Amino acid sequence: MERTFIIIKPDAVQRGLVGEIIGRFERRGLKLSAMKFLQVDDALARQHYAVHAERPFFGGLISYITSSPVVALVMEGTNAIAVVRQTVGATKPAEAAPGTIRADFGLEIGRNLVHASDGPETAAFEIDLWFGDDLVAWPRANDAWIFE
Repeated sequence: MERTFIIIKPDAVQRGLVGEIIGRFERRGLKLSAMKFLQVDDALARQHYAVHAERPFFGGLISYITSSPVVALVMEGTNAIAVVRQTVGATKPAEAAPGTIRADFGLEIGRNLVHASDGPETAAFEIDLWFGDDLVAWPRANDAWIFE
């Protein structure tokens, strides 16, 4: 099973969309491996977004992600990274496919509701950064009806 990392960002938390967003991933068949509700501090934000440190929007990104609580999660399943990114939709909500989280709930790139790892290496880095070894392996009763 592949694992991926997701942040339900401050805009989604403030708008009361946490349950809706997690439900979409679960309805796709993905299984929750870790979850925490937290206020991101400056150090964690800078580590998470270090790849953007030289970009002009970096300061705003740090200010935004630390402005309000987030929900960090790890989901797992077959092709979890691709499935989550498809469910989330394009970075720019106006370009996201209908039925995706960003198309259904977003209007602007700076308030696009969700971060999702873009590949296996990124997912591994982000999972370790945010959760370390605090993942839960558990048998889900309906897994046999989801995974071959």
